[in-house]
Amino acid sequence: PGGCAAPAGVHGIVGVADAGAFLARLVRLDPAAPVRFRPAGPDRTALWARLPWRVLVVRTVAGAGPGDAAVAAGELLAELERSGAALPPRRDALWRWPLPPAASRPVETLPADDVWRIARAAAGTLRVASEQGVAGRAVGQRALRDALLDHVAVLVTPEDPPGPPVEVPQRLVQGLVRMGFLGSPDAARPAADVQVRVVGRWVGLVGPYGAAWLQKGTDLALTPISPHPNG
Repeated sequence: PGGCAAPAGVHGIVGVADAGAFLARLVRLDPAAPVRFRPAGPDRTALWARLPWRVLVVRTVAGAGPGDAAVAAGELLAELERSGAALPPRRDALWRWPLPPAASRPVETLPADDVWRIARAAAGTLRVASEQGVAGRAVGQRALRDALLDHVAVLVTPEDPPGPPVEVPQRLVQGLVRMGFLGSPDAARPAADVQVRVVGRWVGLVGPYGAAWLQKGTDLALTPISPHPNG
């Protein structure tokens, strides 16, 4: 029946093309990344991952999935590429990060073209700073990258209901774009708008193909994966 997890030892993904695209981009950014399955409604599974710049990304695909479980992204990608149905060995201990609560609310809508422009501008700034330095002084690549990722790309002032300003750092923009959640900038059909969403201390950018989330400040609360007899 709808909503039930896949049989034990089976990954349960039906949307293989969508999952494969997500995993391929993830593995290029972090070859050792784990990916976490989470139920996302009847016969839908959310695939969660953490990018090297501390942003969580998620794409929801068709298929019941194995329930709440973590595996190596590279191993799952290899299984999908050979049209296999097996769930790779569980790596639940590799997942060490909390997930945002589900009940988020939108605070702003951004045109996809604006998000592309912000991402391109950041890439150009990094290239120029790498070649020419900052104020005539050479700066290390890592310091440049971290400063750029921490830059507030968008500042939203919620109006309905009113609330404190919401900062959208470049980390979120890069997560959305680098994971392909906006599609292609050269596609014949324009991409759907991007929502800025908040819940608690989390800020998210939700695009047409997935979302990127970042938790503000430091929160040591974790969401461990409980063992599942059928996982």
